[in-house]
Amino acid sequence: MDTARRQRYLHLLGIETWALRGTGKVTAAAPSVEEPEPPAAIREPMPRKPRPAVPPPAAAAPAAAAPREVPADWSGLRATVKDCQACKLCATRTQTVFGVGSETSPLMVVGEGPGADEDAQGEPFVGRAGKLLDEMLKAIGRSRRQAAPEQAVFIANVVKCRPPGNRDPEADEVEACRPYLDRQIELVKPKLIVALGRVAAQRLLATDAPLSRLRGPLHRYGPTQTPVFVTYHPAYLLRSPREKAKSWEDLKRIHRHLAEPA
Repeated sequence: MDTARRQRYLHLLGIETWALRGTGKVTAAAPSVEEPEPPAAIREPMPRKPRPAVPPPAAAAPAAAAPREVPADWSGLRATVKDCQACKLCATRTQTVFGVGSETSPLMVVGEGPGADEDAQGEPFVGRAGKLLDEMLKAIGRSRRQAAPEQAVFIANVVKCRPPGNRDPEADEVEACRPYLDRQIELVKPKLIVALGRVAAQRLLATDAPLSRLRGPLHRYGPTQTPVFVTYHPAYLLRSPREKAKSWEDLKRIHRHLAEPA
């Protein structure tokens, strides 16, 4: 095939041509061939993103302890408190200290816990601080030995067992005894609760506020929103007799509140 005809065929096929210098001979360039993709089976795999770790299933929360059954009558409540072993204080007590006074009194006084004298005798506020408390109550016409509503008082503590060494009762001890105190308040139905001292006030009102802030305002307690006044503990007044004047002002407020019509 002559050179001109050959060039036409190659041109029609889309094949480039070139000529050797000095010869005029036309040679076809090798057609470009795309390199085929390797089969999918031998392609280099794409790197996989690591899957997020799946946390193990959370352990089931322990079931909440069932609330303790607290008798709704005085005799059943006394018996339950007497045999109580709900906290560690039961291991060191001589006996429980339930409370004393009229069970229908409009005034309920709450201290922090029994001391050595109370632990020995089974009655709250029987030592020197108890004698001062009796004098304070007498000043507003009330006594633990009186039954008439206008003269009566019921006295109890936040915890019913003596904390070792007369230390402050701890939070778990207070919570163990709270159902008993709540039931006492429910049964007495007082018009007013008086909390004696910082510990009783803080535990009763579930706060860590200092006594200086708690004393003065009228607080509320429980589902019935029973009014609560906070005043000094008699033991503190024995150590700080200058504060007795402030305590007397508190007693007058208590007396006025109790004299108000319901």
